[in-house]
Amino acid sequence: MKTIRKHIVILAAVAVAGSLLSFTAPMANAADKDGVTSSRSFPKINKTKKDLLAESKSVDVESDSSWLSTTMSVPKTKSSAEQQAEAQAAQEQAAREQAAAAAAAQASAASRSQTRSATPSTAATTNTTTTTVNASSSAVVSYAGQFVGVSPYVYGGTSPTSGWDCSGFTQYVFAHFGISLPRTSGAQASVGTAVGSLADAQPGDLIANSMHVGIYAGNGMVVNALKPSVGTAYTPVQYAFSGGYSIRRVM
Repeated sequence: MKTIRKHIVILAAVAVAGSLLSFTAPMANAADKDGVTSSRSFPKINKTKKDLLAESKSVDVESDSSWLSTTMSVPKTKSSAEQQAEAQAAQEQAAREQAAAAAAAQASAASRSQTRSATPSTAATTNTTTTTVNASSSAVVSYAGQFVGVSPYVYGGTSPTSGWDCSGFTQYVFAHFGISLPRTSGAQASVGTAVGSLADAQPGDLIANSMHVGIYAGNGMVVNALKPSVGTAYTPVQYAFSGGYSIRRVM
């Protein structure tokens, strides 16, 4: 009888243990599935971007961004060699203009002196021979000189008030003395009598080539309508004519 009771107790214990095992197993499995939590755990936050390459593909630009401008103003600079060349050219031009102004003043004074002292004869002494300038030639230079600094240069012009070009100027001046000249500088380079060199030229002679013409004023100067920025002026022959020229005596 005791043996039977002993077996019953053992069987009951086994049954209780089995029921306990069947109750705790699901709890363990549930804990394994959901993870271990505690009162100090933090909420699960998922901030992963859907497209990790979206930022690298972006081409959006803020509307007020000034650094991405399609037009950039880049200052143009010149090399030191260019700056020195320009400075030297400016100095040379200024020197030429000063020389031209001085020579023009000298030529104007010489022209006035020749006008006062001119006679139609040649005076000779024992030691020297002085040839005076023909009165009409001197008068041409004096008449042309009154337009210096007054009449402008206008291409194709023939008037002292509205402007003239180089051949229009010489044609107008000589017409005042009854001498008719062709209209162009190239044609005027073949009128009258040829003079061999500038050393033999006299005031009133024409100096001309296919590009320009002026009236010789003496002392290596011509009175001419040179260009728009200068107008009618006295200038050195070398300044007015960059190439060859013809010297023609028409009086």
